[in-house]
Amino acid sequence: MSVALTFTGAEVLRPGGWDDGPVSVTDGLLRDGTGARAVDLSGFRLLPGIVDLHGDGFERHVAPRRGALRETRAGLVATEAELAANGITTGYLAQFWSWEGGLRGPDFATALIEAWASLRDSFDTDMRMQLRLETHMLDDYDRVAALVAEQRIGYLVFNDHLQHERLAEGRRPKQMTGQALKSGRSPEAHFALMTALHDRSGEVPEAAAALAQRLSGQGVAIGSHDDADAAERNAWRDRGARIAEFPESRAAAEAARAAGEPVILGAPNVVRGASHKGNVSAAELVAEGLCDALASDYHYPAPRAAALRLAETGVIDLATAWRLVSEGPARVMDLADRGRIADGLRADLVVLDAEDRVAATLAGGAVTYMRGEAARRIVG
Repeated sequence: MSVALTFTGAEVLRPGGWDDGPVSVTDGLLRDGTGARAVDLSGFRLLPGIVDLHGDGFERHVAPRRGALRETRAGLVATEAELAANGITTGYLAQFWSWEGGLRGPDFATALIEAWASLRDSFDTDMRMQLRLETHMLDDYDRVAALVAEQRIGYLVFNDHLQHERLAEGRRPKQMTGQALKSGRSPEAHFALMTALHDRSGEVPEAAAALAQRLSGQGVAIGSHDDADAAERNAWRDRGARIAEFPESRAAAEAARAAGEPVILGAPNVVRGASHKGNVSAAELVAEGLCDALASDYHYPAPRAAALRLAETGVIDLATAWRLVSEGPARVMDLADRGRIADGLRADLVVLDAEDRVAATLAGGAVTYMRGEAARRIVG
């Protein structure tokens, strides 16, 4: 339920920069001026809620251990709590549709998405779904398209985790035995499946382009994940994937930018100071203006931490950095009603304390998280 409050005294990040003017929340929207009960937030900062375009940190909630894959509803409730505690007011759950099986397999993906669809209207946090489709799951394309339409999934990215070089040589991929165990297959059966998928590589470009055209015609945003270089980004553009998610090289990011396409980078890469896979530094791309949005990837605290690190290290100032986790991602998804603190927009707010920890989160005007002194003042 939305609150009716006017926050005063805080340092507020608005589209034009920082000021200390009041921010009112009424009927789930931000309003200029005052009127509702005043809450003094002196000593705190008030910023737009975080819009997270790609996060799979929910996996630890819905699948707490191998074999325990039935905690979807309870896990999604726990996921909302974690999102709120980290200032995320809009979060896309990045669910695999993959030959890898287990919690990345089609059956689990379907069960999770159905659970999410049954619960989404009960969440105050705007929890949305991103489907990560393995490119070589060609026989599943129609099933995926039907699920996307039925459950109103608004974002799909193509990714390819097959180790094609090793498969082409007839060698077993790295970590294959562990993958096989997670999938419930024997290593031999898993290797045979991966080989069969690899052998159909020539069919992928045309089939992916047809699926992208079909889904984009329904308003679904289409992206590609982990483009290795400019040629790969250009190829996926030709197939209809207009968002470059986590490009692995500067050349791939530059190719996207040259075509006017949004670039999404991983916030953990910024926090770590480097990619855990040895790819291009996200902070370097941010410094060069080659980033439109930072996403949590596998760690929900990362967007807030990344914005703070970019400011602390002098890459960009905090106002600019915070836009990469709020206004920027909202723009990528054409969510014009959020990402900024401005009159008439959705009341998505994050309150940071003097140590830049999340003290409170409001999503659509509802308090989804609060603690400590901020909670005492809000409860009043």
